[in-house]
Amino acid sequence: MNIAIIVAAGRGYRLGGPLPKQYLPLAGQPILRHTIQALAAHPRIGAVQVLIHPDDTALYTTATAGLNIRPPLFGGAARQDSVRLGLEGVAALNPANVLIHDAVRPFITHATISAVLDALQHSPCALAGVPLADTLKRVENGRVIATVDRANLYRAQTPQGFGFAAILKAHRQVQGLGIEFTDDCMIAEHLGMPVEMVLGSEDNFKITTAQDLQRAEIFLKTKLQEGASP
Repeated sequence: MNIAIIVAAGRGYRLGGPLPKQYLPLAGQPILRHTIQALAAHPRIGAVQVLIHPDDTALYTTATAGLNIRPPLFGGAARQDSVRLGLEGVAALNPANVLIHDAVRPFITHATISAVLDALQHSPCALAGVPLADTLKRVENGRVIATVDRANLYRAQTPQGFGFAAILKAHRQVQGLGIEFTDDCMIAEHLGMPVEMVLGSEDNFKITTAQDLQRAEIFLKTKLQEGASP
């Protein structure tokens, strides 16, 4: 079985207002609900597990009303802690693979999910990403000091996929090291595990700013007008 873990325990208020960003409305429904539905609808995902903040229980209950998913688990102080707790919480299901996904990437497609799962058939770790298109500049004190070669550079996205037993062991190994791992593939890299990159999509963007939310509203409205599912 393949299981999806959605990390939704963050306290991001950068979009303004009283709600963490994953619970803000997008086309009338919380962003998190869109994300859950996108993963749960994939035929190769057997279960969806969401990690939430303890203070968000009521928000989560409202956001997920009617969805057939596992009860939420509480996350930790940092993203890394939340993922580890999620992995421990689903270990009894003995899944073959796990996909770890950001709560505020609601436009993940079946094609990207399938590409990550396909890569796991021959690699222990895989993630979606898109190649950098812009010229990169290194800046210090407001001045450009160098142009960075963008060849072979990608922007990492989620989902990031792993053989379940291997990533659970990896999270246990790095617990307490005092290293801030910004994503789960970074943990795999730290331990020397090979990671395969598959092509993601520019549409699979992370909603972190007001401009992102506006872009998401326009994107979803366009999709609905086209009569297509996001």
